[in-house]
This record gives sequence, structure tokens and C-alpha cells, in this order.
Amino acid sequence: MLAHLILKDGAVFRGRAPLGFGGSGEAVFTTAMAGYQEILTDPSFAGQLVAMTFPEQGIYGIQQDLRESSRPWATGMLCRRVSGTPDHRLSESDLGGWLKRHHLPLMTDLDTRALTQRIRDAGAQPAIIWTEADGDLEAGKARALALPDMIGQALCSSVSCKDRYEIPNEAAKFRVSVLDGGIKDSILKLLRAAGLHLEVFPWDAPASELLAPRFQGVFLSNGPGDPAALPAMQREVGKLIGERPVFGICLGHQLLGHAFGGSTFKLKFGHRGANQPVLDLRTGRVEITAQNHGFAVDDTTLPADIEVTHRHLSDGTVEGLRHRTLPIFSIQHHPEASPGPHDARGAFGRFVTMMEDFRK
Repeated sequence: MLAHLILKDGAVFRGRAPLGFGGSGEAVFTTAMAGYQEILTDPSFAGQLVAMTFPEQGIYGIQQDLRESSRPWATGMLCRRVSGTPDHRLSESDLGGWLKRHHLPLMTDLDTRALTQRIRDAGAQPAIIWTEADGDLEAGKARALALPDMIGQALCSSVSCKDRYEIPNEAAKFRVSVLDGGIKDSILKLLRAAGLHLEVFPWDAPASELLAPRFQGVFLSNGPGDPAALPAMQREVGKLIGERPVFGICLGHQLLGHAFGGSTFKLKFGHRGANQPVLDLRTGRVEITAQNHGFAVDDTTLPADIEVTHRHLSDGTVEGLRHRTLPIFSIQHHPEASPGPHDARGAFGRFVTMMEDFRK
């Protein structure tokens, strides 16, 4: 079926909707050359139409072990081509069939290079996949113009767990509470592999539950949406400061920035991909990282007792923070790297070391 991708600013890109239906969300792009299943099932992509800059998708099919949650959270996939015949011994189904089963919109035959350049120039913005069955193009432009911007959207409640649950570890060194703002399965796996017994709490859990005596540390997860739109979470995160060792990733990092008294801002087109260069200011080491975020902490608003530990080498934005005297640190990038390089995985061990030192 013929379709058009219509951006809120009126730009139009022609393509096809092979599944016969469209959808809407914030149009963003990722530069990852692989990992479409992990990307689409990452809760941090909730509310977003994801453009894949690598032209061929679906080459290795769908594999159960590669999912980051039980369902896709992105609102649609934008790409050049999708393979209908995956070539991998572990493939369980093809990408197109999986998208159709989950009723996730797909647009193909799209000039993703032109789309990416438009997003880089004009910024990430709401868009709609408008099929020929939806009506004339002018009606689609009017619908796109009315779409809400990502600024101000609080999306944690839609992707977080609804009830507390445990991930036991008989050999655990520590028991840790996890605030789920939209956590990825691979993060939980690596926390457990680091020797931790995990109890995962919904996004709106109060600090009093996260700080129960049985916990030796608190982990703040990744998640979608605008961190400035989560004042209640910011307040509860603020109550954690000084009580336990705290480690935050992505949204968790941004919430800590707010809890410290700082602020966040929306990046023009964000950082999404598996090849993002980050400088560790303490060691001088450059890490190639996996990232997925559209907001960043404004370091000019942070108090003197908060140190910036990492910066993105492309634009200088904040990629890591630590408290100068308390056992608290955070990173904007994704150390679990699913998909992506493993340069930053040492952050999980750093969290364990912090709890060991706190106990002494």
C-alpha cells in the first residue's frame, strides 16, 4: 500500500506501508547497523517512530533471546527495505510477520538518508505514517500538525511494571531496589550477573519502599519521555540522596540531575545508535557507547558538589555525573549495550564496589 511519512513541519516522504496500516509518534533515527529487535522492544523508544539508517533490516529475523521486553514499545519502524527471508540459524520468524502480529506500523521504500538529514536539520518531531486508505495528503498534513510534541510527555506509567517483582540470586553480594521507569531486560541480566538480588518497583514507588532496610543500594533505570514532566519521581529520587549508594542510567541519570537541583533540555535530534563516542574525564579514555535519548542534563544548572564525569565527544553534552562526597553516580549512555559495544559495562562493577565501600 502506498503511504507517506508526514512530519509536523509539513515535510513529506513517499514510501509504502506493506502491513496496510499507519501510525504516529516522534520521528527519530538510530545509526545502529544491527539490533532492530532490541531497539523496537526498548521501552525508551515508547512514543517514537524509529528510522533505521542502515538500509537492510530483518536479515537475521526475530530471536526470542534478543528482545528487551515482552513486546515492542516503539510506535513504528521506518526503513528502506525489510527482508522477508531471514538468513540465520537461530531465526524464529521474519521481521515483517512479527511486526504484523504486534500491530506495529512499518514503512518501507523510504529515502531514509533524506529523512535523517531532515531530522538533523529541523530536529526530531512528531510525524505520521499516512496510507492511501487514510485520505488525501492535505488531511494527513493537518493530522500531523496536531500531533503533540515530546516535550512535556510523561511516559513512564505506560511502560513500567505494575507490581513489584523479584529477580533472585542465591550468590548475591547485595540486595538492590530497582526503580523501573522502562527498564530493559539486558540491564536486569547484567545487574544480576554483577552479583545482585533485585527487587523491581513500579515507576511511582515511594522512596520509603526503595530504602527499606533489606536494600544496600538503589538502581534508577532508563525510560521514555521528558524527565522534566516527572516531578513526583524527581522528589522521590531526591529523598534517596545520602541514604544508599545510587546508580542511574539514562532517565535515571536525568532524574538525578533534577534531584540535585539541575534541569534538563531537549536535544535537537538526540543520540541514538551503537557508535556514540564518550570521553571519561577522569581517565581520558574514550568509550564507544550505545545510546538512546532525546534529553540531556544542563550542567550549568548543577550545584558545586556534583561533578561531570563524562561528555559526548560530538556535542559536549553531559554523559555522566557523580556526587563529590556521597556514593552516587549516573551515566547517560547504556552500559548494557544491547545492541552495541561493551566499553561501558564496567559501570555495573563500579556500582558493586560502591556498595562494598559504603558497607565498610
